[in-house]
Amino acid sequence: MAERQFITFYLDNDFFGIDILLVREINRHLDVTPVELAPDYVRGLLNLRGQIVTVIDLGVRLGLGPRKIGPNSSCIILKTSSELARSSAIHLLRDSTASDLVGLLVDYIGDVVAVDALEIEPPPAHSTGVRGRFLEGVVKLDKGLLVTLKTSEFLSATAAPGAASV
Repeated sequence: MAERQFITFYLDNDFFGIDILLVREINRHLDVTPVELAPDYVRGLLNLRGQIVTVIDLGVRLGLGPRKIGPNSSCIILKTSSELARSSAIHLLRDSTASDLVGLLVDYIGDVVAVDALEIEPPPAHSTGVRGRFLEGVVKLDKGLLVTLKTSEFLSATAAPGAASV
């Protein structure tokens, strides 16, 4: 059995997951500075202990609308591609990230979920209204469907017409 673990989170009532191996940390400090002329899905920049993080509004990026920052909002900070390259778990990854620090603004964080890789099914075309290319798969859990995301797709310059790479 090949087990995979996902950091789970919510955008409205939709339940998503990102491979835990891609995640550096989860941050609740959301003092984001807007950036003029950035793509609409770039919420702004965050100073994380002296390092600049580009914050992506994941709701906008996935076509679910902008997130309102509230008391449960969080920013999932992804590892950089160079951090992943140095990882001993690099051979287990099925996805990639960006060369610079990127954070994903989400409504609230769920649990870490471990699943057998064989339980991940291809996503249905209409799953949660999210564009299909952003979806890796779905997992049936007791509390509903967990939609797993392909970070390489929503970080890609080609993920949306005219979008800039982060």
